[in-house]
Amino acid sequence: MSAAEDLGLEAGTASALELRREGAALRLCFVGAWTTRELARHDAALRGLDLQGAQEVLADLSACNAIDSAGAWVLDRTLDDLKHRGVPVTLVGCSPAIETLMGTIAHQHADLPPPPRPDNPLIAVALRIGRETVRIAKEGTDLLSFLGLTITVFARSLLMPWRIRPVPLIAHMEQTGLNALPIVGLISFLVGVVLAYQGADQLERFGAQIYTVNLVAVGVLREMGILLTAIIVAGRSGSSFTAQIGTMKVNEEVDAMQTLGLDPMEVLVMPRVFALVLVLPLLTFYADIMGLLGGAVMATVVLDISFFQFARQLSDAVTVNTFLVGLIKAPLFAFIIGMIGCYEGLQVSRSAESVGRQTTRAVVEAIFLVIVLDALLSIFFSVIGF
Repeated sequence: MSAAEDLGLEAGTASALELRREGAALRLCFVGAWTTRELARHDAALRGLDLQGAQEVLADLSACNAIDSAGAWVLDRTLDDLKHRGVPVTLVGCSPAIETLMGTIAHQHADLPPPPRPDNPLIAVALRIGRETVRIAKEGTDLLSFLGLTITVFARSLLMPWRIRPVPLIAHMEQTGLNALPIVGLISFLVGVVLAYQGADQLERFGAQIYTVNLVAVGVLREMGILLTAIIVAGRSGSSFTAQIGTMKVNEEVDAMQTLGLDPMEVLVMPRVFALVLVLPLLTFYADIMGLLGGAVMATVVLDISFFQFARQLSDAVTVNTFLVGLIKAPLFAFIIGMIGCYEGLQVSRSAESVGRQTTRAVVEAIFLVIVLDALLSIFFSVIGF
């Protein structure tokens, strides 16, 4: 039953808006049925109402024989607009039922929040930067807290090795290490080829093509080998960690694990972090060998340098420290990648969309932190002459 029927009136009567000038006052006569069906015809006239210089407005509803909630809202909006224009408005001729309905609509209209004002573009940019700064600061704080928790559980596991779960540890070592050999080897080999080709092309101008071996050796062993391997592992294994743990969060498996008294840090995080810490140095060594092999192949093709000459020049170009620089970085990068992957997985909410979003963030954050840490370590090793 409609509001018009509640008033006991006919809802089918046509409506009209009549304006009558009575001295200094303007009388608005709302005639007929002011229901949803009739409002479209009068909306433009009510919004652009000409007051004709009147000092007062009388809203006359004595001839209104039907009104519903939509009509009452439009009338209340019109009266409110007139009041904002500085003209006093008096409601006359209301039946008790219409007066009750108008009072209810006016009360609800008063509770509505004011429409937002358009922000200045500069203020909007400043607000956006401020919100992002706060969000990044909060996320950095949470990540730092998770780093402390991970280090604590990691150290506890080292002191009590019987708490380490060997089956998931070996399974994750296979997934992150053994299964990654083809892609790591191929990319490292091709990077060695590219370094040798570009180096030979540039050094040929100075007649120093033999130092292409030095360029390839130092570039691969100190930087490219470990950095490319870490980026590949971050995109391959870090995203896998986030997706696996995130899916468990969506399926409420993590909650069930905590109900059983199991610590997700020991069951989910530690095996993955341990696996990466153990595997990444081995992958780095493998990447170094494949990168040097690619450089040797290209040097043979472009510079007509035999493998024996390449090996002899290699022994003169690098020292043990050059090789150790990449291996020292590997466990640190592995810890960062594993921690970020598990942290973002635990941040997943109960939706599939959140899994995809956190997986993307895990890859981006891991690669970013790896590159930042690599830059800091490179500067540090250069300063100490290592």
